[in-house]
Amino acid sequence: MIAAHDAYENEHALFWVENGILFFEYKPDIILDLHVAKRVVADRIQFQNEKSYPIVCDIRGIIDTDKSGRDYLAQSGSLLTKAVGLIVHQKVSITISNFYLQISKPTVPTQLFINKEDAINYLKEYL
Repeated sequence: MIAAHDAYENEHALFWVENGILFFEYKPDIILDLHVAKRVVADRIQFQNEKSYPIVCDIRGIIDTDKSGRDYLAQSGSLLTKAVGLIVHQKVSITISNFYLQISKPTVPTQLFINKEDAINYLKEYL
């Protein structure tokens, strides 16, 4: 079992806990389909060891998504999640994120941010 203070990495993402917040960072050039979505959610849930966290999710590595992947994240991807701050920077990421927020409708509070500090400040109320 992975201790909550360690980092965990799979072929799609890296995650770690710092000051009560789970940081989740997609690797470069990820295509978020249903297979990738299921893998990252399963690994994140195992890593969290039944503890719920606010999450800073850096999606700048995602270059494309499909509907099944987005829908899976919006529903099952919210398990053990108090709130999510999505870090975006490229136009494609902002477009994907806005689409995700408006169409897939995640089940926990979710906001978009350009920098990590703003996302962390947003999530502090969920600690």
